[in-house]
Amino acid sequence: MTYSSHQQEMRDAARHVGRRRFLTVTGAAAALAFSVGLPAAGTASAAELDARRIGDDPFTLGIASGDPLPGSVLLWTRLAPRPYEPGSGLPRARVQVRWELAHDERFSRIVRRGTATAHPEFDHSIHVEVKGLEADRVFYYRFRAGAWTSPVGRTRTAPARGARNSTLSLAAVSCQAYHDGYFTAYRHLAREDVDVVFHLGDYLYEYAVDATGGARNDTDHRLPAHFDRETVTLEDYRLRYGLYKSDPDLRAAHAAHPFVVTWDDHETENNYAGDTPENGVPPEEFLLRRAAAYRAYWENQPLRTPQRPTGPDMRLYRRLHFGALAQFDILDTRQYRSDQAYGDGWQKPGPESEDPSRTMTGAAQERWLLSGWHTSRATWNVVPQQVTFAQRRDVPTDAYLLSMDAWDGYPASRDRVLKGAEAAGIHNLMVLTGDVHVGYGFDLKQDFGDPSSRTVGTEIVATSITSGKDGSDRPGSWNNQMRANPHMKFFNGRRGYAVITLGRERARADYRTVSAVTTPGAPVATAGSFVTEVGNQGLTPA
Repeated sequence: MTYSSHQQEMRDAARHVGRRRFLTVTGAAAALAFSVGLPAAGTASAAELDARRIGDDPFTLGIASGDPLPGSVLLWTRLAPRPYEPGSGLPRARVQVRWELAHDERFSRIVRRGTATAHPEFDHSIHVEVKGLEADRVFYYRFRAGAWTSPVGRTRTAPARGARNSTLSLAAVSCQAYHDGYFTAYRHLAREDVDVVFHLGDYLYEYAVDATGGARNDTDHRLPAHFDRETVTLEDYRLRYGLYKSDPDLRAAHAAHPFVVTWDDHETENNYAGDTPENGVPPEEFLLRRAAAYRAYWENQPLRTPQRPTGPDMRLYRRLHFGALAQFDILDTRQYRSDQAYGDGWQKPGPESEDPSRTMTGAAQERWLLSGWHTSRATWNVVPQQVTFAQRRDVPTDAYLLSMDAWDGYPASRDRVLKGAEAAGIHNLMVLTGDVHVGYGFDLKQDFGDPSSRTVGTEIVATSITSGKDGSDRPGSWNNQMRANPHMKFFNGRRGYAVITLGRERARADYRTVSAVTTPGAPVATAGSFVTEVGNQGLTPA
């Protein structure tokens, strides 16, 4: 791997800061903030670029909105006239960008307008929090820079807290390896009638992408050589987001719906756990990489100010409400978890994995989740998160193995969550999951070892957008897993997404799949549909 001068600076910073001091909270934050050039709050660039001097379209990465609140929307864009180049074709100068929010697509009824500054320190990204809006309304938005106007996006505010809304439709997506195929599923999702999209992680992958885009095999549009290496530096991660967000189908989905995002591992590095990397580099060196990855993530996602990172730390877990119908507790199961037991992978469970001190969420996030349930009055309590929550044995014999990277590798942590839900009186629990590149439907059991035990919730696992390439309806593990896990009600290995409709009496999950991603333009179909009733949890065919 060839390291840039910036990467060498990061390595030098790690070497010159003593490990003991580095790993203290203040020492680590200060060193990491310096190493990646994170400006203090309110810092402005020394120069300003007249937006009229931007000669190429700066909105090549599209627009997005996220985290709907009853009276507020969050609008995002990033200026990138040449997204495949370091710096994206702009000088290190700030740019003034105008934004507009309207009731209609033609912008004849403007609701709000203003100006935001695109700072080079944040790679010319913009996060506009528009407040004082009417609850439960659809809005349209756009940006302007000089003579250039962005595409039009559609967003919405959430219903007022406690409003008696009768239905909410959402989509769950995950795992979109650019090099594994086309984002065709996003083109179909852009046309779905959903209120909000939850992205459950692996928005990008750190792996090298060759000149033809891997499985896309696009020989007409060759990619620069700097994509053909693993992401390590801040520049690497920024360029990789430029590659992913240049995809027209992903841009269409963002323009059509507000997104609520959380990460998994590949936004930083495969299967990292807290400050422990996959490979044996020193923790201080990995935390420098994590700081770069987290910063690039915030710059490129429609996230609000409380989620802006400080060095290697970023508060991504948060809570959203959609009237009286749904409370969403969005988790981060990477940043605070214990290291995977038995060296990771599929292993026989034992004392190490079953140690009660092991945690998937960290103590603070676990307390936040359980206390939030005690005050919830929502019909549905939904937990968007990353890795498979239900028990998942690989074979129907006593020689079964479990995934140490999923909640099966942290059973005590899972038990605390389920018991916490029961103690809080949560009767309609739904977990949304990504990561595994297949669609699953699970009943969550009070005791996974006893199929007759009470069903305490459901889990909807959304398959990948592309990761795993085309897939199949019945992967090779289908028979074994269906027989080994009586609480597994659905298993499909195609690419796609899930659409979940929450109502006052029941919820419905539709697993939407495409037949191929290694060739563009595949149609979408429904591979399975299930319902679960309020007060009577468990998936049954619709």
